[in-house]
Amino acid sequence: MQTTTIHGQYVDILNKRIYAAEISIQEGMIVSITECAIAPNQFILPGFIDSHVHIESSMLVPSSFARLAVVHGTIGTISDPHEIANVCGLEGVQYMIDNGKKVQFHFFFGAPSCVPATAFETAGANIDSVATAKLLASPDIYYLSEMMNFPGVLHQDTEVMQKIKAAHAIGKPVDGHAPGLMGEQAKQYIEAGISTDHECFTMEEAVDKLSFGMHILIREGSAAKNFEALYELIDDHPKKIMLCSDDKHPDSLLEGHINQLCARAVAKGINVFNVLRAACINPVLHYQLPTGFARVYDPANLILVEDLTNFKVLETYIDGQLVAKSGHSLIEPVQATSINQFNAHPIEIHELQLPVTAYPSKDGLVPVIHAIDGQLITNLVWTKPSIIDNKIVADTEKDILKVVVYNRYHAATPKIGLIQSFGFKTGAIASTVAHDSHNIIAVGVDDESILKAINLVVQDKGGISCVQNDASKVIGLPVAGLMSTADPYQVANDYIEIDKMAKSLGTPLGSPFMTLSFMALLVIPHLKMSDLGLFDGDQFKFY
Repeated sequence: MQTTTIHGQYVDILNKRIYAAEISIQEGMIVSITECAIAPNQFILPGFIDSHVHIESSMLVPSSFARLAVVHGTIGTISDPHEIANVCGLEGVQYMIDNGKKVQFHFFFGAPSCVPATAFETAGANIDSVATAKLLASPDIYYLSEMMNFPGVLHQDTEVMQKIKAAHAIGKPVDGHAPGLMGEQAKQYIEAGISTDHECFTMEEAVDKLSFGMHILIREGSAAKNFEALYELIDDHPKKIMLCSDDKHPDSLLEGHINQLCARAVAKGINVFNVLRAACINPVLHYQLPTGFARVYDPANLILVEDLTNFKVLETYIDGQLVAKSGHSLIEPVQATSINQFNAHPIEIHELQLPVTAYPSKDGLVPVIHAIDGQLITNLVWTKPSIIDNKIVADTEKDILKVVVYNRYHAATPKIGLIQSFGFKTGAIASTVAHDSHNIIAVGVDDESILKAINLVVQDKGGISCVQNDASKVIGLPVAGLMSTADPYQVANDYIEIDKMAKSLGTPLGSPFMTLSFMALLVIPHLKMSDLGLFDGDQFKFY
């Protein structure tokens, strides 16, 4: 029987102790941890777990995501596949499970709870409570994914409550999603049996939810960045905090993952054992994961890091197999198939006109979505529009651009709104990554640019595009219009190029494509765009 031996400074997170050790691994399991007099000055600890992520947002299929993630010491993810489920239904969920099983990585998928996310948009599928219960019974499903329909919970909607009940009946946890919910409403939401929330953007909100017993996931992704507001919770509530990315674009994943949050937390003065508990231990406990804590008789899911300050990962082991070393992934590429649902046709220029009479107004002012860099929430502002020939047009001087959502599933007229803070002075961008129904969404300064950007992604049956005068770039996303089957390093580099081009249009946003993708997310206040029209996220109704 072959034995793999690892030497280093063993980090016993639960007992808050570090000591020189020799670890022996046989058949994927840790068979002994022996304290030594001396060992190399490298640190051995359990692998990192992203406690809430949508793999689809990386634009990579699971097998490709794993190839990048292991380099940063990530050995598993709590993965909500509701993005592909909104496009392809249960077939999409199964696609993610099957593809993820092709590589040495722990994908812990959940059963999507909100497909479609709301009744105020067009999605590609519907997963009701009966189908959800069947999905939850699968050993490949570990929890009920984020219950975004918090109004449904508060109003005891039958379908919503049946889904929660189905998870509880078989002992699987229920993830939450309740941005801004506090006080009695938060208490009611939590008492329905919902145990986590990753949407807190203020300390006050997080502490309020913690007081009712909820676990808080500190999120730092490519769009939503809540770490700075919440990191002190790691020391204040060490058993109730986890770390997650939620949505991470391929360029961000190329740079780092949960290891980056550990380094930032330690730099803030947070106790290193509490940081590692949030990154490595609490997800395993909460979701009852079979990955262990890197103890004797646990699976050998462990990492070696250079130090406990920067958390530079030297080696990553999953079930005893070395999957990354010195910044290089050792996971072999997988030939992935595609799955999609795309029926949109190219649009024509006249469909992008916005007559004054077709847009809501009040005392000569019109509602405008105000996007906020680093947040999923938006603000509502009222402003006087620029009008030419009785049509509302973009006004780059006031940073008021057109935002368009176009149904990808069947023939329909594009819906048009106004948006502020993208800052473009020229051109347009478009994407079929548009949470959660993933219709086509675009923003731009003129109809010609918007038209070209939209039709580029239509031509590829899904993707992201950027148009600047006569120049254009597009990344095709053949898997549900969300993911690429190409080499992950190539996808990341292509994304870096198109992101650079988008930023050259004049935007101050850190991640313009990621920000755009959330402008159709109706379950996040305050003002958003649906393929059916401008939507009030506070009142849950159209304007």
